[in-house]
Amino acid sequence: MTTLDAALDRLPLLAILRGITPPEALPVGKALVDAGFSILEAPLNSPEPYDTIRQLADAHGETCLIGAGTVLTPEQVQRTADAGGRIVVSPNFNAEVVRATKRLGMVSCPGVFTPSEAFAALDAGADCLKIFPGDAITPKFIKAIRAVLPASARIVVTGGVGAANLAEFMAAGADGAGIGSALYKPGRPAAEVGVVAAQLVAAVHAAREAA
Repeated sequence: MTTLDAALDRLPLLAILRGITPPEALPVGKALVDAGFSILEAPLNSPEPYDTIRQLADAHGETCLIGAGTVLTPEQVQRTADAGGRIVVSPNFNAEVVRATKRLGMVSCPGVFTPSEAFAALDAGADCLKIFPGDAITPKFIKAIRAVLPASARIVVTGGVGAANLAEFMAAGADGAGIGSALYKPGRPAAEVGVVAAQLVAAVHAAREAA
């Protein structure tokens, strides 16, 4: 089973498939995995998200981290686990959601925006900090917060990050980025998702070479 560290080291991108439907799950998932993605989330405000999570987990759960986004309650954490998900991503920090995630042996990635939220999330057991919304900050923010967080803390910036600015955020200390509408929009064909995914993977390689 892939760990968070291994997945981020392989490719520091998290695919946010907001709005995806169960019939799209397998073709879109295959396009992303073929491009090199190893972390995929189906936000719970998508149609029948647990069905999508189950399909993705059955197909790619051995080599990828599959899970849910926009997780707001411990009950949703349990349903994600029941569907085979192994990562829980939230737009906010809720200590009960983090604790429920860790009790089930899953990866916890809550959303935070301030140093206080970041430290509180780590104290609750979070494995990764999702800085959200990313388009409300600059790479300087990441550099500043990285300087005070434990070196082991993983940071993923989500919202407003794409091929054009990914290198700046990574150079500032981000461990990765969550990519949503720039990668997948409802109804986008799997082939197009694969093309965009390949462009993002190329941007990651360029950023790593520059570093």
